[in-house]
Amino acid sequence: MPTNKNAVIRYKVLDEMLSDRCHFYDINDLTEGCNDKLLEFQMSVSRRCIEKDIKALEDNPFYADIERGSYYGKHYIKYADSTFSVFKEKLSKEEKNLIHELLNTIGLFEGLENFNWLDKFKQGLGLEIKKQTTVISFSNNPCLVNSNLLGTLLDKMSNQVVIEIRYHKFLHSEIKSIVLHPYLLKQYNDRWYIVGASSTDNKILHFALDRIEEVIPKPEIKFVPCRENLTERFKDIVGVTLLDGEQLEHIVFWVGDASKDYVVTKPIHNSQTMVKDEEAELRNKYQGLDKGAFFTIDCIPNYELIRELCSFGKELLVLEPKSIRDKICIRISEMNEQYCKLRT
Repeated sequence: MPTNKNAVIRYKVLDEMLSDRCHFYDINDLTEGCNDKLLEFQMSVSRRCIEKDIKALEDNPFYADIERGSYYGKHYIKYADSTFSVFKEKLSKEEKNLIHELLNTIGLFEGLENFNWLDKFKQGLGLEIKKQTTVISFSNNPCLVNSNLLGTLLDKMSNQVVIEIRYHKFLHSEIKSIVLHPYLLKQYNDRWYIVGASSTDNKILHFALDRIEEVIPKPEIKFVPCRENLTERFKDIVGVTLLDGEQLEHIVFWVGDASKDYVVTKPIHNSQTMVKDEEAELRNKYQGLDKGAFFTIDCIPNYELIRELCSFGKELLVLEPKSIRDKICIRISEMNEQYCKLRT
């Protein structure tokens, strides 16, 4: 093992890149990766030096089995066995037990499919695979199409692999294609979504898994990390749809006694508060609402919000702003028109 600081850093970077099973690095990529790390210490290295390092890894005392090949015209270099590492140390019995319990817990999350890689990971660590009883159960939609893609997409996100998605919309059979830098898997209303940036214009997009026809890895395209906090992006909306041009709205609504406790214990949005100080003023303004309770939320209107507000029927009335109240009135009128047709 090298002893000087520069060499140790190079070997660690090379070891990590050569064992990456999802990317195909050539000598220039390996040199760039080492220099990116060495830049922190105001050092650099030449391509010739990296070539010597790789040759040294193949010799005594490492004897690394290094594979050289071509992928999309790129002459890559990598370990023949992606589990090999010159820095690998044996796990203690206690460490094995901790990892085993963690992996078992992940595998027991009913509702998450296509996680067979957990068994392979256990085998790689020399851990025993046992049949376990389910102890944690997620809400699972048995009719959801393509839930098997969860494991595939998680693997690509974790390894920062660009993907091509072939998908269709519900109302159109035409299959479209987009190259995506995947950042987040998000669940809403028993449906899973992949969130990422378009390779064309870096716009953040989301796609429901049940509308995806195929996921194609594109390791030849350099992955671009997310430039924003996606948790913050979804903080101001209900669901996943963020409409262009919509602004944050302060929404006031009334909930009847029959549904009040449900809304209190399961808020419509994380900004929800029950009105106390201005309750008398609201009751005076909206006379007839002498029971129930008043609530406010601050969020950006979208389809999911309107649907959620309508789901309580007559037990929830949106009072302000008028724009959202009007949208709900239109929806109720259209629904009433359809039901009236059934009665004739």
